[in-house]
Amino acid sequence: MSRFRIRKRKPKPHARREIPVRAMVPNLITMAAAASGITSIRFSCQGQWRYAVVAILIACFLDGIDGRMARLLKVSSRLGAELDSLADFVNFGVAPALFAYFWIMEAVPKGSLLYPVRGMFWAFALFYAMCGAFRLARFNIMVDSDDSAQPYWKHFFVGLPSPGAAGLVLTPAIWELHTDWDVFQSPWVGSFMLLFCGTLMASRVPTLSIKKMRVPQRLQLPLTLFVAFVIGMLVAHSWLTLGVIGIFYLLSVPVCVTAFIRARAAHRRRASCAPAPAAENKA
Repeated sequence: MSRFRIRKRKPKPHARREIPVRAMVPNLITMAAAASGITSIRFSCQGQWRYAVVAILIACFLDGIDGRMARLLKVSSRLGAELDSLADFVNFGVAPALFAYFWIMEAVPKGSLLYPVRGMFWAFALFYAMCGAFRLARFNIMVDSDDSAQPYWKHFFVGLPSPGAAGLVLTPAIWELHTDWDVFQSPWVGSFMLLFCGTLMASRVPTLSIKKMRVPQRLQLPLTLFVAFVIGMLVAHSWLTLGVIGIFYLLSVPVCVTAFIRARAAHRRRASCAPAPAAENKA
């Protein structure tokens, strides 16, 4: 019999895992954005169009600052990225689709020629929402080896970003809220915007990205003054300014496609003219 006794080690108490408060800030902003998007759905169901549009715009603003806040505080995480994708689908996929559907159905009362085929408008809304889900999924799996990593993609998004698509879908409603013209609430206008924006989201059409743009120093002051003017217009004439921004953003799509084609052609010309690397001498 061994004279040494085996001592049982007492289990160590589990150390408490503490998370700094600053690490929660970006996720709280993302959750607030999702709450705003869900609230927009409620207002759309009740026909309160102004509040529904404002709720989506608030979600768009919060979506723009949560990632920057995470990088500023150096608390980026996989949880935050997944939460952001889910919030984007609700805010810019589901909420605008339901808004457009209820907006269209208000203009298709019983007795209308389009009322028997009203299910078609629901199909258009589903199409837009599913394209938004596809666009977000594709964005999440993009890797550096993808064609979008080429230098000529630096100033462009692959497809229409979901916040931009939501803004374009809301643009006819914004103009109707500003002018009270019923023509903007036409089922054909709403259906076209759902199909057009959904297709652009799922496509690889290049659209404007300002993340890596640089401004020449001589244009810094004029640009600052212009931004200050736009902010003033947003305060004084919110709906008019938002409607004009939506139209200019829509017009930027063909301009970006033309600029992208030229940038890609220039890159390929430079690549074809570059001297081939010298072959190594074999021993």
